[in-house]
Amino acid sequence: MSKTKLKNPKTWEQLLDDNSFKQQLTEDILESYVVQQRWYGGKSSTLKYLEISEFFTIAHRGDHFYGLLLEVNFKEAFYQHYFLPLGFVVDKSAAAEGLISPITLGDQDGYLVDALYLDSFRKVLFEKIIESEPVEGLGTITFHAGEDLDETKYISSRFLGAEQSNTSIIFNDKHIIKFFRRIYSSTNPDYQICRYLTEETSFDRSPTYTGSINLNIVKRHDVTLALMQRLVENDGDGWEWMLDELKIVFSTLSRKRIDIKSLPDVKLFARLKLHEVPHEIVDWTGLDLLKRIRTLALRTAQFHVAMGGERNDLKFTADKYNGDYNVWLKNRLLYMFQNRLNTVENNLHKLSGEALDLAQELLERKNEIRNRFIQFDWHHMKGERIRIHGDYHLGQVLVDGEDFYLLDFEGEPESTIRDRKVKQMPQKDLAGMFRSFHYAIYSTIFDQGEATGISREDLNHAGELLYKYLISIFMDTYLHHIHNNNLNIGYRKEVNFLLQFCLLEKAIYELGYEFNSRPSWAIIPLRGIQSIMNHKQQKV
Repeated sequence: MSKTKLKNPKTWEQLLDDNSFKQQLTEDILESYVVQQRWYGGKSSTLKYLEISEFFTIAHRGDHFYGLLLEVNFKEAFYQHYFLPLGFVVDKSAAAEGLISPITLGDQDGYLVDALYLDSFRKVLFEKIIESEPVEGLGTITFHAGEDLDETKYISSRFLGAEQSNTSIIFNDKHIIKFFRRIYSSTNPDYQICRYLTEETSFDRSPTYTGSINLNIVKRHDVTLALMQRLVENDGDGWEWMLDELKIVFSTLSRKRIDIKSLPDVKLFARLKLHEVPHEIVDWTGLDLLKRIRTLALRTAQFHVAMGGERNDLKFTADKYNGDYNVWLKNRLLYMFQNRLNTVENNLHKLSGEALDLAQELLERKNEIRNRFIQFDWHHMKGERIRIHGDYHLGQVLVDGEDFYLLDFEGEPESTIRDRKVKQMPQKDLAGMFRSFHYAIYSTIFDQGEATGISREDLNHAGELLYKYLISIFMDTYLHHIHNNNLNIGYRKEVNFLLQFCLLEKAIYELGYEFNSRPSWAIIPLRGIQSIMNHKQQKV
């Protein structure tokens, strides 16, 4: 909480009527508050100034709050928008967290607070969703109740875990509302896809849409503030589940004294049914893991069939590849690749050993990699593009016993909101999940490798072998369902070409996060890039 005390001679209902007060609020208080929050996405950039671009009121049964849309401008010549609701309390114990600043309004002392930390504000929002009526103010807010919302009153609310890029709150122990802290002048893809899946498809392995809050500024509902979904009882996310499974898989290597070099190999992108997996591999990995991969593949395929089966809503109808997409794709990838090359060059001093060798190899092969992207030719593509998840990995699925739920359809954090809604090749989602398999495998080798007593070389060999088998089982189940439900993603050569293409894109994308957050892990995407580039390029 700020030590600076604000003063305003006006009442709470007139708080933002005075421009000089708004300037003091933004420059002295909100700038320092916002940059300290975990949901603030500009930590790697330099803040230039912050201003209130829009504000609106939320008044209900005597309670009065403000919603602020904050524009954060950076010295690097770009900006971001954030949502911050404001409340006023006399007793600071009413909000254990979220206190922004002490303030005097007229002759009344109190505190400005992030209103999401106030039970009274959360109650207002939930009741307005149930009533599903607009609130009059400087902006028009639309509170929408989904058909599956069966609530009649507010009972309780609590925060879900640590706050990340969004703030998630559980209401009545049955619904979870995700408040989007960083917002865009467009409907959020997570809201858009979640509502579509619930209301227009039979796909039931994603959380059910039960409500939303949208803000109308320019005569259309163009800013998504919050998404409410049915709370899914679960056993944790797919990443933690996979790590637990892999600990057992790699400890089995030493426990059973398996001769790693004698394990049968399989081609990358082969299609294997469960009964076709060599018994030596099943004896090593166990049957349960392979069955669960098959289930995950089926849910992924069902999701893609749902996303590609629309015939009326143009936002979700499948499209052919065309010249516009070709230009968009290449421009986007070449820009990203150049950015990652700069990142690698500037961070070579953080690497050593194999990671340094791989980074230098990447720089030496940059033209070869760039040509992989340039050689994409839409004329050769016979499949169709659909709306996809866009940021699909093990952390984006919930484990439900032997099954899985898919969630978080917001898209890649680096992408613009417009790019996240572009219809793309479904193989991009597959590549995201396969890269996640690769990460989980090497994370386990890094953490558990020494305990096995097996050389790093043999562990890496086993890891790459396991990776190929997981992909093979996944691909057989996925393609079987896709083809049986007439979703056209191309024939075998096209599928494999696009998989290679997307795997390379994903591995290069990952370099940015690793160098910015944990350089010691950069070896994982670097190794992935080398493996993809060394694999013979599939022709369409």
